[in-house]
Amino acid sequence: MTHLALKLTPHVFVRPGELRRAEWSEFDLGKAIWTITPEKMKMRDPHMVPLSRQALGFLESAQAISAGQRYVFSSLYPGNRPISENTINAALRRLGYSGKEMTAHGFRAMASTLLNESGKWSSDAIERALAHKDTNAIRSIYHRGAHWDERVKMAQWWSDYLDRLTAEGKVDSINDAIPR
Repeated sequence: MTHLALKLTPHVFVRPGELRRAEWSEFDLGKAIWTITPEKMKMRDPHMVPLSRQALGFLESAQAISAGQRYVFSSLYPGNRPISENTINAALRRLGYSGKEMTAHGFRAMASTLLNESGKWSSDAIERALAHKDTNAIRSIYHRGAHWDERVKMAQWWSDYLDRLTAEGKVDSINDAIPR
């Protein structure tokens, strides 16, 4: 489960707590949408996450292990709790990454930086994907769009981009790094 959580993390760029507490009831895999409930969100608003083909694949693999359980990434003991808040970071340390090199939360910063630098996506869509609210009070009153269509395209482009980086050897494959 840790392997799958670690693989999914960079594809969805949600906060680590949102990922570790993901419940199967929040997912509509047929529509490729994850709806995170308000009580799990930092700003207490529901958040919809479009799921790329790759993210769906990781979730289908997780379903083979944790179907019937409440949490997508359940702890082993007692099984009715999510994985620990330290699970992803501990996995990164075991892979040789220091806390200065990468953290679970760092995948969000990486996504934000690279999506903005690509020049392909509006900053509003990127900010909505990260579940950030507009800090300009007046603008936030008038700008309520979720940029959903753009976010769906961006999610797939991002996952494809991560796959390309891995295929080109520009990043380590988690599959290669984790001993079997």
